[in-house]
Amino acid sequence: MRLLLVHPSALMYSEIFLRLEPLGLERVAGAAREAGHQVRVVDLQVLGVRKLRDEVRSFRPEALGISLNYLANIPEAIALAKRVKEEVPGCFVFLGGHSVSFVAEEVVEQAAGAVDAVVRGEGEPAVGPLLEAVRDGGVEGVPGVVTAAGRGPGPLMLHSIDGPLPARDLMRNRRRYFIGELDPCASIEFTRGCPWDCSFCSAWTFYGRSYRKASPEAAADDLARIREPNVFIVDDVAFIRPEHGNAIAAEVERRGIRKQYYLETRSDVLLRHPEVFERWARLGLRYMFLGMEAIDAEGLDLYRKRVSPDENMRALETARRLGIRVAINLIADPDWDEERFRVVREFALAVPEIVHFTVMTPYPGTEIWHTESRRLTTRDYRLFDIQHAVVPTKLPLARFYEELVRTQAVINRKHLGVRTAFGAARVLGRNLAHGQTNFARMLWKFNQVYNPRRQLADHARPVRHELPLPQRLDVGDRRMLYVHTRGGTQGAPARTRPPGT
Repeated sequence: MRLLLVHPSALMYSEIFLRLEPLGLERVAGAAREAGHQVRVVDLQVLGVRKLRDEVRSFRPEALGISLNYLANIPEAIALAKRVKEEVPGCFVFLGGHSVSFVAEEVVEQAAGAVDAVVRGEGEPAVGPLLEAVRDGGVEGVPGVVTAAGRGPGPLMLHSIDGPLPARDLMRNRRRYFIGELDPCASIEFTRGCPWDCSFCSAWTFYGRSYRKASPEAAADDLARIREPNVFIVDDVAFIRPEHGNAIAAEVERRGIRKQYYLETRSDVLLRHPEVFERWARLGLRYMFLGMEAIDAEGLDLYRKRVSPDENMRALETARRLGIRVAINLIADPDWDEERFRVVREFALAVPEIVHFTVMTPYPGTEIWHTESRRLTTRDYRLFDIQHAVVPTKLPLARFYEELVRTQAVINRKHLGVRTAFGAARVLGRNLAHGQTNFARMLWKFNQVYNPRRQLADHARPVRHELPLPQRLDVGDRRMLYVHTRGGTQGAPARTRPPGT
């Protein structure tokens, strides 16, 4: 069967700081290809809509799959589905991905016939049986699939994440993928799932608090296949298990693989196992993302981070000692006033680390969706991008955006000031010498993208598709939030969360 897979266009945050290769979609493509299907991929982050139109007309797909890891892309995906249906009548259109898994029935209804099915849960074990059912009948009985007829059996979850291999060879314009100074940058997965239960996050609810590890040999094999000099490790929390991080490091050392790495982890994990991160620093770990989320104990408790402010500061000191540059994320609460923004600015200017802000946003699949969503000021999917306020702000909305952008701009200038300009110029010169312009565009686009007038105007756009309000749910039983549950694995049961977490 001819299958065309599509990743939607980039969101606001991706216009500046990063543009990551769609690793999940590549793995789904790999699974479909292993099942004997013809597969092509169009990533609208790096290719224009015209390229998608040309691909549809030349390839004439029998099935179209659109990846939806972000709620904000749902209206775009529905519009693309309608266009492809008009161009290729009879094409089976399905959506899949993290965010759409939590609103599957509602999106099928909103698409009004343009979307034949939504795949809840992981795509790799679902795509083969789904395409087989499209050909032979019985789509409604495929695990994880939701159609207009209702929800079928629960989704399957891979037991081993060693395969399928990501079909990186199907991607075009790979040099457009980057994160910060790492330009170009590929992505890789060492583990999947998160054993913590932060109230603002849906990673743990999606995977049912399961945690799986790639074998060190498979991880090193995949790393060796990557041509790019830079690699982003996409794990929700890197190196939770020190023995696993060390085993992969040993394979990398044995094979003589040299890359520069960027990863995400937690402060307590870094403090617990600094020797693992030190070893990876010798292998090329240059950047680390720490989701601190808040600078005080009250904020950390609110988001159930299970980390103290002191641990966060000690983690920053540890990373500095190891020579790893850190990017911090803080969650800007719509309840902030001018004084709170001022305090946060002072903190951000006092530390040498890069500081980013995201706006507190209740998402389907998170606990705060069920505690905050009844206060929503908008249900426009497009505003659920962690850059817009979707619950009431203490300040007038226009003033909130002015303070938010002012705070980020002050921090941005800190990192482009005289002391860092020479370092940025070196990186810029090196990248430009190799034809890489992503980092340069990042430096110069801030004021164009982060504009309070633009963010405020986004609220006035006509809304065609709205996010559904949640059904009343007792979040005391957190299993009610899960997409994947134990017993729904493909093969042996998945590993449960590590003890003590």
